[in-house]
Amino acid sequence: MIELVANPAAHSLAAIPLQRMRDPERKHMDSMTNISLYTASRASIHPTAIVARGAEIGPGVEIGPFCTVGPNVVIEAGAKLISHVVVEGHTRIGESAQLFPFCTVGLAPQDMKYQGEPTACEIGAGTLVREHCTVHRGTATGIGVTRVGTDCMLMNVVHIAHDCQIGNNVIVANNVVMGGHVSIGDHAVVGGAAAIHQFVRIGRAAMIGGVSGVEGDVIPFGSVIGNRGRLAALNVIGLRRRGFDKAAVQRLHAAFRTLYSKQGVFAQRLEATRAQFGDDPLVAEVLTFIDAPSHRGLIRAE
Repeated sequence: MIELVANPAAHSLAAIPLQRMRDPERKHMDSMTNISLYTASRASIHPTAIVARGAEIGPGVEIGPFCTVGPNVVIEAGAKLISHVVVEGHTRIGESAQLFPFCTVGLAPQDMKYQGEPTACEIGAGTLVREHCTVHRGTATGIGVTRVGTDCMLMNVVHIAHDCQIGNNVIVANNVVMGGHVSIGDHAVVGGAAAIHQFVRIGRAAMIGGVSGVEGDVIPFGSVIGNRGRLAALNVIGLRRRGFDKAAVQRLHAAFRTLYSKQGVFAQRLEATRAQFGDDPLVAEVLTFIDAPSHRGLIRAE
């Protein structure tokens, strides 16, 4: 059964009437790859897919075999659902995003307080969501939306819980799991099988080592590793890859040594770092992160 897209009430994307493409030389269908597609201009929907009335499908979208798209879903131009993908809830899939087989996006959160409220989920433009990933929609008791930014890569079997906020150009490796309300800054990298506690904040361009259990906030540009993760150093390789010059990295490293030295208490070291390095933009970003409200507190340093 296929439900064709109905006209939307009011949205940025207009639904496009669908029509059947026929191959006059083909008298029967003998394999899945030979089944003709339903098309909307340059968009295509495989006849085994189910697209609910009310869903909004942009031009150039490809919806492959056995996908399911709910009535409140918006799929923007050029996005691709390869096969066996489920997208439900008030979910927006950004331009040219790709969703791979058996991933689910926008399903109900795993939160006992959730009572079916119309919360949302967003996947940014150009993001790759690989096989068996789960991205749950937000909760009414949280901020109401789960967001994954642009040009991210979620590798196989990643779980993004309700109300998480993932920045742009973030890489999350295989089997990573996160609790609700996690935030991750742009250009961060999370290694395979890491587990991130609910409400943890991970700063811009930070690196989380594989199989690390992250229970506290990670400063921008920090590098964390361990069964119960500890801040081990700066993510110097990531800084270089992001194009920061040697002098900027050296200043940041000097501030890091002051902040995480063994002398005195942390509050005193924080003020010393602010006084000595506070005018440096990268150091200022770290200090602003530390000063911001936190549910979990900073992760401990080695």
